[in-house]
Amino acid sequence: MDETRSGPTLSAASSGTATRSASPLPAENDTPPKASNRSKQGGRLGDDGVVNEVEKQPSEGRGRTPGTRDHGQQQRKRLSFSPDRRPWPERSTVYQFRPFRGMITDVRKRLPFYLSDWTEAFRPRNWERTMGATIRIYFLNLFPALAYTIDMNLRTGGSYGVNETLLASVLAALVFSVLSVQPLTIVGVTGLINLFNYTTYDILERQPDAPNFLQFQAWALIWSAITHWIIAVFNISDYTRFITDMTSETFGLYVGVIYIQKGVELLVYEFDASDQAGWFSVVVAILFALSVYLLERTATLSFGPFWLRKCVTDYAFAAGIVFYTGFVHIPGHIKETGIDFLQVTRAFHPSTDRSWVIRFWDLPVKWIFVALPFGCLITLLFYFDNNVSSVMAQSRGFPVKRPAGFHWDFFLLGCVTFVAGILGLPAPNGLVPQAPVHTEALCVVKMVPEDTKLTEGGFYDEEEEEDGAIEKRWEEKAPPKMKVVRIRLVEQRISHFVMGLLTLGTMTGPLLVTLSLMSRAMFAGIFIVVGWGSVQGNGIVHKTLFLLRDHHLTPRDHALLQVRPKTIWLFVGIQWLFFTAIVAISETIAGIGFPVIITLLIPFRYYWVPRWFSLQELSVLDAPTADSAATLVSLGGPLQPEHGHSDFFHKHRDDEEASLSEPMHQDDRTLRKRTTPSASSKDEVMTRL
Repeated sequence: MDETRSGPTLSAASSGTATRSASPLPAENDTPPKASNRSKQGGRLGDDGVVNEVEKQPSEGRGRTPGTRDHGQQQRKRLSFSPDRRPWPERSTVYQFRPFRGMITDVRKRLPFYLSDWTEAFRPRNWERTMGATIRIYFLNLFPALAYTIDMNLRTGGSYGVNETLLASVLAALVFSVLSVQPLTIVGVTGLINLFNYTTYDILERQPDAPNFLQFQAWALIWSAITHWIIAVFNISDYTRFITDMTSETFGLYVGVIYIQKGVELLVYEFDASDQAGWFSVVVAILFALSVYLLERTATLSFGPFWLRKCVTDYAFAAGIVFYTGFVHIPGHIKETGIDFLQVTRAFHPSTDRSWVIRFWDLPVKWIFVALPFGCLITLLFYFDNNVSSVMAQSRGFPVKRPAGFHWDFFLLGCVTFVAGILGLPAPNGLVPQAPVHTEALCVVKMVPEDTKLTEGGFYDEEEEEDGAIEKRWEEKAPPKMKVVRIRLVEQRISHFVMGLLTLGTMTGPLLVTLSLMSRAMFAGIFIVVGWGSVQGNGIVHKTLFLLRDHHLTPRDHALLQVRPKTIWLFVGIQWLFFTAIVAISETIAGIGFPVIITLLIPFRYYWVPRWFSLQELSVLDAPTADSAATLVSLGGPLQPEHGHSDFFHKHRDDEEASLSEPMHQDDRTLRKRTTPSASSKDEVMTRL
């Protein structure tokens, strides 16, 4: 296939499939142009991804004026969609790796929404959700990062402290809230970079001529930033489209277990002072974890008004931190236990006696090049971690309507990584589970009858419900049994931006003093409750429990009953195998290689798994983590058939492409519901079964 056919100048007069693919859905009050007319008039898709049509000069007898023609052209110019409308396998390598293609598309897609991204939060119907999400994500982002700081400080010779972690979080939050394409994705200091940092420190300490750790880290992050930019420029983030639940669930379970493990390790450290301090720390950690866990489940109960339960859920984490900060200072036996507290330093100063700028130019040349493979491993980790975090923040369970931007955001992450290396900070990247929790906190929920029709993602589309339909059901019969569903998502930048400002304020003297009053035992509890949230809701755990459950007590309409138990065992066994391998290597000196195993999940799922499972089985056991048109527009367009199962999806391809070509308006209320490929495939599977 030559480059011309693969480029964005696809003629509408091509094959029938190409013609249908290049046909944008009309905007409201627009007259849909006919494909045959476009072919005759030379309609084409321009390099900017916008349909450009050349119309003939209308005859005077038809009563059309040049002004009318210009107005019609301006209306059609607003119809934009993915630059290349052909299926993924038909695109040439030249097109796929065309420099800056993805970055330019990402920015162009999101730019019309940029102003409303800032103003949307202040609309009367949105401010309450925005405020609740801001407070929740501030505490959920900051305090796990501080908990990891305790571990990093102990295991890297004090190289990283509270101020380094705070500044890294501020840098990431402010940059991504202002400049990123997708501000829903929360970026900060993660447990995986903590693991990578102290493993690197252990390796360097074993060398006879060990270099300065922060200088070496600076060069590792500089190399990593360069490879970030290469990946972004050449559109390699497109391969994120192949991430499915099999991959994201395995990674999510690993992250959750690492959180819990670190919580237990912090409690073990507390026994160094005394047994009394150690056991009291265990009590504080368990009490904190149980209190926050039970409070966050308030929304699922039936006691009290719904708005109150939702409010308790939003502020449960913050309330737990405030209460247990003071609890350990109660006079008497509690205060005399001698537990340890968070160590802080001067406001806005590094934790060690150094300047903020690392003298990376003093590192011997030998170690500069030794840092190269370390930088590549960091890039591999961030490629998976950041993109999975972004995908999970825009997963099919959330009503996301504004376009994503994986390429531009990964380029931006490279810039943040570069600055973090120069300043001697732990490199921030996408956070799991904080990113999807942020999206969840921004979702507006509603109580609807249990038989209400939901979308493929499991949320309720108010625009499709007839006016007063729910009220009519109440009038026709007794009040139905209700359930809580998501109805829309407040997509804005304010919560992320304000979180960054609050974190910056935390670096001031008075708030650092407040942090110093917090016990390390409470941070252990934070690890446990956040980690348990990832484990409890994980699909691997649910499938495993299904297999162990008494089948006489299993609902007859359970989706997994469509698949043979041994098939489920094989699928879950693969996930447990990868999970075990990642955890095992993380506990050794070879732990810096764990990003390789994590990333191998993507090609393994795409190439090998379809050979062992039928498409019908995969449609029940697995699904794309994100399949909305708004997300896929940044990843090369609509989803394609499963590897080796092209015939099954062939008849859905035109509908999928048409869904992505729907115009995006500045006011996302006018966006119509898009049909996702997974919805079509699952309907087909259910019909066959």
